[in-house]
Amino acid sequence: MILAADVGATNARLGLFEFARQRLIPTVVHKYQNRDYKSFDAILDAFLGTTPKVTSACFGIAGPVLDGKVHLTNLNWIIDQRECESRLATTVALLNDMEATGYGISQLRPDDLLTLNPGVPDENASAALIASGTGLGESALQCNGLGRIPVPAEAGHADFAPNNDLESELLLYLRKRFGHVSWDRVLSGPGLYLIYEFLRDTGQTAENPEIAKRIRTGDPGAVISQAALENECELCVRALNVFASIYGSESGNMALRYLARAGVYLGGGIAPKIRTKLTDGNFMQAFAAKGRMKAMLELVPVYVILNDQAALLGAAHYAATKLE
Repeated sequence: MILAADVGATNARLGLFEFARQRLIPTVVHKYQNRDYKSFDAILDAFLGTTPKVTSACFGIAGPVLDGKVHLTNLNWIIDQRECESRLATTVALLNDMEATGYGISQLRPDDLLTLNPGVPDENASAALIASGTGLGESALQCNGLGRIPVPAEAGHADFAPNNDLESELLLYLRKRFGHVSWDRVLSGPGLYLIYEFLRDTGQTAENPEIAKRIRTGDPGAVISQAALENECELCVRALNVFASIYGSESGNMALRYLARAGVYLGGGIAPKIRTKLTDGNFMQAFAAKGRMKAMLELVPVYVILNDQAALLGAAHYAATKLE
């Protein structure tokens, strides 16, 4: 029995899998709200119960794996590989969540993907993964002739680079508040709210009092994106337009950095929820707007990962093929 987990800043998904005839067979999968638990160990206790002994385990975690430990970037939890192995009495692998998602792409079905740009895929080339949610994750998927190996990285915390005058104003606005401004700061759920605040505070678009009230009592990023998609609020529409353009620009950067001619995959929780926005042309226009590289980028396939269990499947696949 394989134990897999996808531990983000907001949610944790855990699953038990069997591996037979080179196929993963899920037996049980649960999703937990991290705010309801004091630690990952508490979630493990809730999930495992009287489960029979697991033979291997792999956890994809939203943070860098350093010396067998992960301190989640946007959550004050520490997960220790040795402690997990002692508790479970089996081999445990810790992966960055982008590594886990990268391994999970090979387990997806065609209907788990939404094509933003069909391009001309080169199956012998590298691919790239960029995932926006509570934070931003990025990874190269290097082709080794047998498949694609995700490269662990924390590139989402590299310096944000504006691409037009409005984004330059946004950078200055955020720098006054935070000092260092990363892609993670802008291209995430909290980042969408920061874009909204920037447009409001600089007087570029007036705030809707009803939307402001909903933001105060709910998830700001979710409220803004829903109001924008339903055309309820001009400020929200403009904020989501800026967000989608930045998302497209950085996704195009990923394609250039890794010559990702096999495709760029959009993971995380936000892309599926704003898919109608991502298909209106704004995203792909920013993606390809790279001067002399435009023609090449127009041939790069771009996909949205619709299956929210991609990282969980990747962790299970890693445990089955690398540890079993």
